[in-house]
Amino acid sequence: MNAAPAHPATPQRVAGATSRPLPTSGRRSPLGDARHGKLAGNIAAFGRALRRAGVTLDAARIALATDAVCQVGVANKADVSAALEAVLVSREEDRAVFRELFGLFFRDPELGRKLLQQLSPDGPDRANPPPERPRVRQALQPQRPTAPEKPEDDPDLDAAMTASQLVRLQAADFNQLTAGEYHLVERLVRDIPLPLPCVPGRRTHPAERGAHLHWGRTLRAAARTGGNVMHLTHRHRDDTPLPLLVLVDVSGSMERYARLLLAFLHAATARAPQAGSGLRRVHRDVFAFGTELTDLTPAFHLADTDAMLRAASTAITDYAGGTRLGDCLAELGRLHARRLVGRRTLALIVSDGLDTGEADTLENGLEWLGRHTRRILWLNPLLRFDGYAPTARGAAILHRHADAMLAVHNISRLQQLAGAIATLMKQ
Repeated sequence: MNAAPAHPATPQRVAGATSRPLPTSGRRSPLGDARHGKLAGNIAAFGRALRRAGVTLDAARIALATDAVCQVGVANKADVSAALEAVLVSREEDRAVFRELFGLFFRDPELGRKLLQQLSPDGPDRANPPPERPRVRQALQPQRPTAPEKPEDDPDLDAAMTASQLVRLQAADFNQLTAGEYHLVERLVRDIPLPLPCVPGRRTHPAERGAHLHWGRTLRAAARTGGNVMHLTHRHRDDTPLPLLVLVDVSGSMERYARLLLAFLHAATARAPQAGSGLRRVHRDVFAFGTELTDLTPAFHLADTDAMLRAASTAITDYAGGTRLGDCLAELGRLHARRLVGRRTLALIVSDGLDTGEADTLENGLEWLGRHTRRILWLNPLLRFDGYAPTARGAAILHRHADAMLAVHNISRLQQLAGAIATLMKQ
């Protein structure tokens, strides 16, 4: 199989790649030829770094990545990056992590020494800034050797998650978590309850007491006693959990918050605990918005949270592309207005308010949403900063139309969300 020709521009060779040309004929495959040099080992090491950064990979994908690089050649770094990204990245939210890690990993053959100097506060080489994402920083740190196993008769305490660490994670900002901490917090938020206030339901059922008589059942009972009404049956309305409309911002600035909040809302609203009535199903409509509106309600119908996250990642096509909430609200009113249950629905807008659309469009969209919902609650992760004020144009408009604003940047704030909703509904 012939290798693809290199670009005519000045070649930029990938660091650590072998300079031996690939054969164009013979029985030996390109994958086997690549393993004669350093390319396969470097790609395998890069795959392990991606796994430490939270990107889902297996050995088959790493082998396929080596084959893909052999097809495009190593003369141009952009071609190698595109080939590896096409093979190794399956989720849109992992693309930014891949590109940053690729640029750091393949910049110099002496990668270990360079990275250690960069991560050390007294290192001589500080020309390049450290990685911006905590997932990338953790993936590039040197791995500690595994401690030898102790005999079974030597008791030892598992300090992997001590009480002090749990307390620290309660107040840790989602955007500052390492890859390991992020996956742990993603599991922890699924256990946070969200008891929603109840509102009278529209459907009624026969009961001994109620505001209205159930004439059909009463007359059928009277027919069995010769037309004498011996017992009156009433209709009773059940209390149902407050319907929810959830709008989640999936722009680049909300990268780390969107996934955690989707996992939290999926687990917390699947069966919401209600006082005196056990667990009740919550009517919820979930949409992701960026430059366009994406309906995530079918994904939220899946019982497993991991399956929901995979389905949502597949459905969202404008991830990290900007925020145009006004246009998305206009589309919501045009295509999904019947989703709103009268004026009983509580709208949760998860966003930092950094809107890039037209101000008039956002104003009209929020006015329409306020007329068709009971309350609008703005969940803003930027409230983690002391002295924050919604001075940006989009944030100011959203703050003016929202009934309340609440921070959702850590676990403790999510635990306070239920109380904030109950207080808001009493106003």
